[in-house]
Amino acid sequence: MNIALETAAIDRARQREVATALRAFLPESAVLFEKEDVKPYECDGLSAYRQVPMVVALPENEQQVQRVLRTCYDMRVPVVARGAGTGLSGGALPLGNGVLLSLAKLMRILEIDKPSRTALVQPGVRNLAISEAAAPYGLYYAPDPSSQIACSIGGNVAENAGGMHCLKYGLTVHNILKLRAWTIEGELLEIGGDGLDAAGYDLLALMTGSEGMLAVVTEITVRLLPRPERAQCILAAFDDVTKAGQAVANIVAAGIIPAGLEMMDKITTAAVEPFVNAGYPLDAEAILLCESDGNDQEVTEEIERMKAVMQASGATEVRVSQSEQERYRFWAGRKAAFPAAGRVSPDYYCMDGTIPRKALPRVLNAIADLSQEYGLRCMNVFHAGDGNLHPLILYDANQPGELEKTEEFGARILKLSIEVGGTITGEHGVGVEKINSMCDQFRPLELETFHAVKHAFDEHALLNPGKAVPTLRRCVEFGHMHVRAGQEKFPDLPRF
Repeated sequence: MNIALETAAIDRARQREVATALRAFLPESAVLFEKEDVKPYECDGLSAYRQVPMVVALPENEQQVQRVLRTCYDMRVPVVARGAGTGLSGGALPLGNGVLLSLAKLMRILEIDKPSRTALVQPGVRNLAISEAAAPYGLYYAPDPSSQIACSIGGNVAENAGGMHCLKYGLTVHNILKLRAWTIEGELLEIGGDGLDAAGYDLLALMTGSEGMLAVVTEITVRLLPRPERAQCILAAFDDVTKAGQAVANIVAAGIIPAGLEMMDKITTAAVEPFVNAGYPLDAEAILLCESDGNDQEVTEEIERMKAVMQASGATEVRVSQSEQERYRFWAGRKAAFPAAGRVSPDYYCMDGTIPRKALPRVLNAIADLSQEYGLRCMNVFHAGDGNLHPLILYDANQPGELEKTEEFGARILKLSIEVGGTITGEHGVGVEKINSMCDQFRPLELETFHAVKHAFDEHALLNPGKAVPTLRRCVEFGHMHVRAGQEKFPDLPRF
């Protein structure tokens, strides 16, 4: 059944009961339940999936967050935490019988510590605002998702977001030191530490990317980096997408780790160029953006090495940014790729598979074949350096059957990602969008272990239930035979 078509009737008596309990300690304006007030929260960036929440709570501090969670625990009300709502996997899709806990008002930068190169921030702080606040100290926050002007750091932690420069500087998990979070029972967790390492199991990594299923984060300590002395970006054009994919593998094979290495195909550059005027060659089948940063000598040498690899890989044009303005223009087009899809299609569906770099040519050719098979155009724009694909499947939701066909196309891309040794998500998370594909990637014991971890933090499955990790029953219902075989082999495993 298509989740996009599912709706849940709201129990009005239960709604009034929950709203009354929350208004006992929250201002009336911070507890929403009228339809016109809660409808703006019905989806995140994956708008194909919608559900109006029963109640929306808007706390202003972590004490109020704690009380919301404890109240919902006592009343056995499910809770979905939400940041800026820019997520692309339906991770913040609300429940018709639950509370949507918005953390948008927790938006203070509490401290910038220049000597330790850290910042202490609340979850509602925008990603880009951290770098803006750190700029006077010559510092910045490295992960830079395309939505960084709007997305919140709390959401980045929930999904383990990356960005254009994740190849060299890592994902969110590599750029945070400490989390302050609350369980559904209202108990405080302080995970990680102010030093480079902390004792015990790496719960910081466990919490990062957990999609709001284990605890609700109210403070984050992030690492800051010194701004590089210089940065330059190469724009390389190719007359074949496969050649561009091979060039990516060749650059890394040459021992070069660029600050950023991104790919866009012809459909994508045609969509973004009229909007940003970046100077992209519109006759190229694909372009690569490859950036070097560091001190002056390092950048000069690395740019020359990368140019040589691009040319040896078949680039028809290689252009190097000659100013900061030109470098920003090159990147502006890449950052605008997702919204620019709206210029060429009524709707788009963004996938998030990650594959080994050596498999790029094979997978890109397979995506082109699938595009022909389904009769749907596909914009390929992605973090080529670490193999994180973001195919944008273009469709029209007003045409009967097109969404279902698009979802099937996307699921086959994810299955292909697994077949070549990759995974179904690199930074967008699983949410509701990829939950069936989890059955392709993981076997019964692995899924049971995930559920056991969830159970340890959230015994009654009240935090973001139904997301990210499928039950074995769901996998069997969707025809995943290896899971059915696993159930037969391990009949005594608990079924959460």
